Amino acid sequence: MRTPDFNNVHLFDRLCWAKENLEGYQSEYRVVWEDPDAPDECAKVTIPDPNWMACALQGGILPPVWVYHELADDEAKPDFKKHTRGYLLHQTEPVGPMTEEQAIEYLVMKDIPRRVWQDHDMANKPRFCITTKECLPKTREWRNAWRLDINNGEEYIKEVA
Repeated sequence: MRTPDFNNVHLFDRLCWAKENLEGYQSEYRVVWEDPDAPDECAKVTIPDPNWMACALQGGILPPVWVYHELADDEAKPDFKKHTRGYLLHQTEPVGPMTEEQAIEYLVMKDIPRRVWQDHDMANKPRFCITTKECLPKTREWRNAWRLDINNGEEYIKEVA
C-alpha cells in the first residue's frame, strides 16, 4: 500500500490513517535500559508498539526525531507553560521508510531519556542495550531485579536476586 502525501497533515490524522490501513508489526527487538539518575532502580524494558512499528516501516507518517527533541528542549526551560511549536509535529516533512533496526534506533532517541543514550559510549557501564525478546529472562518472576551486565564485551540482562 502506498502512503498518501502527508505533508502539512496533522500527526493524529496520519496515525489514524495508519491504524485503519496498515497491519501492525510486532518486532522481536526490545530496548533494555537503566537510568543513570536512578541507579538503584531495576532495568526498564521498552517494547515497540506494533502500530508504531508499522508506521515506521511504511514511511511518510512519522516526523523526524529531532522534532521531539526540540519539543523536549522547550519543556525543559524553566519558564515553560505550554507548547507553542507543536506545529513542528504536523508541518515537518515525514521521514521515509525505515528498516526495523533504524526504527528501533529512532525509538531509542524518541522515547528513552537523552541522558541514557546520548553519551553512552563514554559511560563506565552500559546504560542500554538493544536485544531480542528471546534474550530476556523467560518469566517476570524476578522483574524488579533485572540489571544490565557485560560479559566479554557482550551486553546482556541478568537477574540479580
